[in-house]
Amino acid sequence: MAQNRSHAVMSQRTEPHNSLDFFPTPWWATRALCEYVIPSAMHVAWDPACGCGDMVRPLMEYFLAVAGSDVHDYGAGFVLHDFLMPYMPDGIGGTDWIITNPPFRLGEQFARHALKLVANGAVEKGVALLVRTAFLEGVARHRLFAEHPPACIAQFAERVPMVKGRLDRTASTATSYAWIVWRRGSTDTRMRWIPPCRKALERDSDWPEGRAA
Repeated sequence: MAQNRSHAVMSQRTEPHNSLDFFPTPWWATRALCEYVIPSAMHVAWDPACGCGDMVRPLMEYFLAVAGSDVHDYGAGFVLHDFLMPYMPDGIGGTDWIITNPPFRLGEQFARHALKLVANGAVEKGVALLVRTAFLEGVARHRLFAEHPPACIAQFAERVPMVKGRLDRTASTATSYAWIVWRRGSTDTRMRWIPPCRKALERDSDWPEGRAA
């Protein structure tokens, strides 16, 4: 029997319960957040699921300072820390923005915990999660959005191909992605589209083969 390769099937990404769900983010997708969604981002940011740092490094182009941590040591020198633990890790100071591509099955927990961490302070603070568009569905996540309305849902007009465990410039995907952004004090959710921007924001040095050249 031929494999069912319809978008409805191929857009599913099922991970074992104990999987790290590590899908590195192409750098241009992080730049798109800073260029089209939170352009006034000259604050301090923290990626608490940073993997090898593929979101940290493009964020450094926009933020005054960027910290990275992860529950697993990927050998990139970032702080080892389980973000969902009720304490701040050594080496991570105060932060204005928490920006990350969380494990899909822990996305709601990441959102709730991040919102607690940015709840106080004088400067503009916020949370931005890169998620599959399917994250907008679900009863539990409806409660999250009702209790904590995002400021913005920014849907990518083009696909953001991600591959488990590595960056792959030639990858394709049937999965659509969006940035969900919370700004402290903002409760009027607005929808916007991130225009096709990969060609404008992508650089050869973003990819392992480009850095090795």
